[in-house]
Amino acid sequence: MPTLTPEPSVPPEPQPHRARAIAESFGADPGLYDRARPRYPDALVRRIVAESPGPRFLDVGAGTGIAARQFQAAGRSVLGVEVDPRMARWARERGLDVEVAAFEDWDPAGRTFDAVVSAQTWHWIDPVAGAAQAARVLRPGGRLAVFWNAGRPSAGIDDAFAEVYRRLLPDSLAARQWASGAGGAYAALSDRAADGIREAGGFGAPEPWRFDWEQVYTRDAWLDQLPTTGGHTRLPPEVLREVFAEVGAVIDAAGGRFTVHYTTVALTAVRAGSPGREARAE
Repeated sequence: MPTLTPEPSVPPEPQPHRARAIAESFGADPGLYDRARPRYPDALVRRIVAESPGPRFLDVGAGTGIAARQFQAAGRSVLGVEVDPRMARWARERGLDVEVAAFEDWDPAGRTFDAVVSAQTWHWIDPVAGAAQAARVLRPGGRLAVFWNAGRPSAGIDDAFAEVYRRLLPDSLAARQWASGAGGAYAALSDRAADGIREAGGFGAPEPWRFDWEQVYTRDAWLDQLPTTGGHTRLPPEVLREVFAEVGAVIDAAGGRFTVHYTTVALTAVRAGSPGREARAE
């Protein structure tokens, strides 16, 4: 679950997992969501694969399967858990095995995994209950890895976008996110996830990872992703059209394209215990 920045899908509440109306608003157009959202850096995928003890991955908040497909391409078998049946149906139709449930309440039916991953989603999950569930389904030595794309457009573009939202939607989530910036929001989410892992127990010390990369957006590509982000999914059509016109004009004035500088913020922890003992017990 934006990925784009400032990340409008990150609500300002101290407990974002309670903002269920936003959390469950992303499946209105799964095809658009899948097409418009950025992928995750190959370096992140390779590192998670290399530092997990086996091929069985569980993708929490799988959405349309963006991250799951990247792990499948790296040779992993992936089961998704997704709360939104619209997203799950779309992903299933494209070959991903997905079960519909909130992760905290999901029944693993005795199954265990070598890695639990969550892309752009962990802030919608109770940080303690989610970590405790991950500990239950991970084999000893298995890895929990949660991560977010946080980006910032090139200098000048970011200020111009912020001015559009201050003028059109001054009290909105999107305007607040442009004012505060994405990096701080995601650092706070990572810190909250680390606290949840420590409180739940069953893991070694949480470890932060960081991956920097860039993506060039055309006017059409940027406007394509706006309706898929948390600050826009519930806007009335006439308001969204006005935002499109103003934001599009900013991009046109910049030559029709611009660069977003991304940081993928990851937090990872290893399930405590000896994988060797469990392997012998099976």
